[in-house]
Amino acid sequence: MKKIPFLLLAIVALVMSCENSSENEIQQETSIAQEIDMSDFYLHSDDEETSSKSANNQGKDCHSMDVLNRQLQENPGLYNKMYNVELHTRNHTAKGKPGGGGGNPNGGGGDTDVDVAIVPDNLGVINIPVYVHIVYPNANSISDARVNEQMAVLDDDFSSTNVDQLPTGTTFANDATDAGFKFSLAGTFRHDDSTSSWGTNNSVKAAYPPITPDTHMNIWVCNIGGGILGYAQFPGGNELTDGIVLGGDYFGNTGGVYGAGRTATHEVGHYLNLRHIWGDGRCNRDDFVADTPTAGSSNGGCPTFPSVSCKSADMTMNYMDYVYDDCMYMFTDGQRNRMRAIFLPGGSRSTMVN
Repeated sequence: MKKIPFLLLAIVALVMSCENSSENEIQQETSIAQEIDMSDFYLHSDDEETSSKSANNQGKDCHSMDVLNRQLQENPGLYNKMYNVELHTRNHTAKGKPGGGGGNPNGGGGDTDVDVAIVPDNLGVINIPVYVHIVYPNANSISDARVNEQMAVLDDDFSSTNVDQLPTGTTFANDATDAGFKFSLAGTFRHDDSTSSWGTNNSVKAAYPPITPDTHMNIWVCNIGGGILGYAQFPGGNELTDGIVLGGDYFGNTGGVYGAGRTATHEVGHYLNLRHIWGDGRCNRDDFVADTPTAGSSNGGCPTFPSVSCKSADMTMNYMDYVYDDCMYMFTDGQRNRMRAIFLPGGSRSTMVN
């Protein structure tokens, strides 16, 4: 009978311990939020400012921000999830940013010579296994060779600095980086489907769901329609729609100004938490990366250097702009830090490495 009071005391102690633990976690999260400036965080893009409607677009059409706008309307809880993804990202990248802020420290003016330190993360080269879903009336129309070409482009783009390609006079050489990623083909699935146009409402993903999206990146190759090259889901979204959709004409080496496989590089950047380099706005919007200068809108074609907006030279050669495939060839140290942060413990894609 004397054991009962001791048992009750043990239960009370356990409950109090759990409550204290929860309080500590809340206090810790609050402390992090107080230390990191999130005042510039935004998700919605105004209709006239979305990626597909830039005056300088000149044909390239990525619908990732349009898809995000729709998902935010359909799922009110998505904002909080993505806010927490951003908070975690800034917590692990602030030491690499001048001033420790969340975005460009110079506001609308920008600076073409901001230097961001690479944040050590002990992750080494991050290998991302990839499932490719080919959905066409004749799924064999996208050959294994094309799939391998695209994988090779991703490997090269995420592991090269390409400083030798920078134009004369630019100060961006100190920003170009090896992002430290490798992509391994885990499997190709071919689906003969007569659907002529899939659009951007994730219907192709509903028809052919992603496979283990917590550990694999899924890519769907299909006819999106409407001249759309591709779209991706940012970290924090629904696992059932996680992944990247690419138009078959822009997958692998197909020729033409958008036929060198860089659409996939651009969309994988979104999948790894990168925004468009102009922040999907004008000079008052940012991509949350300190060493990418603020830009007034996207750039298209193959511009000569410098292309100036917001009182500074645009980083037109960045993979997250809209220029022709042969004229984009770099990520920055700040973008590297941002992409890799989501693979750290507690990050939205940490299950791919843990």
